[in-house]
Amino acid sequence: MTEQSRKHLPDQTLDSPQKPLKIARTEEEDQQSEQNMSQNPRLQRYLVAIEYIGTRFSGSQQQPNCRTAVGVLEEAFRKFIGQSVSVFCSSRTDAGVHALSNVCHVDVERISKRKPGEVLPPHEPAVVKRAVNHFLQKNEGDIMVIDVRSVPSNFHARYNARERTYFYRMLSGPEPLSTFEKDRAWHVPEELDVLAMQEACKILVGYHDFSSFRAAGCQANSPIRTLDEIRVNEVATSFFSAPMEMEHNNIICEEIDTCLRRPGTDLTSPNGDRIKNSKVGLNQEFSIRKRHRCYVVTARARSFLYHQVRLLVGVLKCVGTGELTASDDAFIMKH
Repeated sequence: MTEQSRKHLPDQTLDSPQKPLKIARTEEEDQQSEQNMSQNPRLQRYLVAIEYIGTRFSGSQQQPNCRTAVGVLEEAFRKFIGQSVSVFCSSRTDAGVHALSNVCHVDVERISKRKPGEVLPPHEPAVVKRAVNHFLQKNEGDIMVIDVRSVPSNFHARYNARERTYFYRMLSGPEPLSTFEKDRAWHVPEELDVLAMQEACKILVGYHDFSSFRAAGCQANSPIRTLDEIRVNEVATSFFSAPMEMEHNNIICEEIDTCLRRPGTDLTSPNGDRIKNSKVGLNQEFSIRKRHRCYVVTARARSFLYHQVRLLVGVLKCVGTGELTASDDAFIMKH
């Protein structure tokens, strides 16, 4: 399951199936905190793009007694500049949601460590990126700064965002997911009718009342949203070890073919396992994992309601498995 967000700069997030923690911070609190931060003319505002694996984060926003992406990033900045900062993200991701590029902004005042109280010229963006990543990698290593730019003090990563794009990955097939796909995709054991899903997307795209596609904790004043794009595509799976695995299995199969010509002979595989020569045939597919069919749902809009994307994907999945039809989709939209 993947979610990606694109803002004024690219912002992308990836979603996993874990239940998210509810985020209670209001927009009014954000704006008040932002106003207080921008009143100091000695502060340099930086736009920071971060990527992270969300599995061990309780979401992006600061929460008491929880490990969050913003909390870890703020701590890295504190170690770098020697004072606390506040980070404002363009997208609030839930627990377990991954980010390819979630854009944030932060105000930094560079104070001399040799002469306390002396304000120095701002750090270059490249210095900020290198220093913050140094401290992030000393943490769990599951979050990294991928870009930093200096921006005017009135630029806001969230409110100046132009659009957001989310990617949601579904792997279809009866076999269990690979270890490498755990928490990075939604496993759907059934076959999916991608053509039916694409027809349903045509109903969802556009300007609508999405009341049926927001969670109970949604704080948006209006359920009206314009969904600029929603589509389903089948793509190649991203199991990165496939070439290495194929080479490894070819070595085993070559030895097996040789051994089968000599009845009663055992052989040892490259990993030390004993393989007994018997009358049971072994072919070139020995130990190779059966692949799933991978589908990616792409949703793009200026803004989304709370849990809107995952609810849209849930409906599309039901259309793909035959539990719902495109006409049911239209009925849900109206009710």
